[in-house]
Amino acid sequence: MRKSMIAVMITVLALGVLGAPGVASAKQGEVRRTGTCSDGSTWKLKLSPDNGKIEADFEVDQNVPGDTWKVVMRHNGDVFFGGRRVTESPSGSFDVSRRVRDAKGADAFVAKATNLSTGEVCKGTGSF
Repeated sequence: MRKSMIAVMITVLALGVLGAPGVASAKQGEVRRTGTCSDGSTWKLKLSPDNGKIEADFEVDQNVPGDTWKVVMRHNGDVFFGGRRVTESPSGSFDVSRRVRDAKGADAFVAKATNLSTGEVCKGTGSF
């Protein structure tokens, strides 16, 4: 009886760890980061393996459609995306996805978006 109780406790603890926020929602090998921007908008950065490359996906959710944002994404210090995005209707968000080569060792990513009308800044970082 005691052994079965210990086994149940171990199983419950293991499920609790695996079901923790941010862990259960990520696919095998993905890195996900989230945060709040300087004026209350939110950002998400997802890094995923993709056939020997890394897919970097950066999303900003402002809940205001029609605003223009300047976006710069860096991989190991080098810009791999620079451009403007407009928040879509009706969601008020935008998304940028790009693939980069997987460098040897750790890959550092920085994604930054600046709202051109309000000056709000969103900055996400992650390592893969």
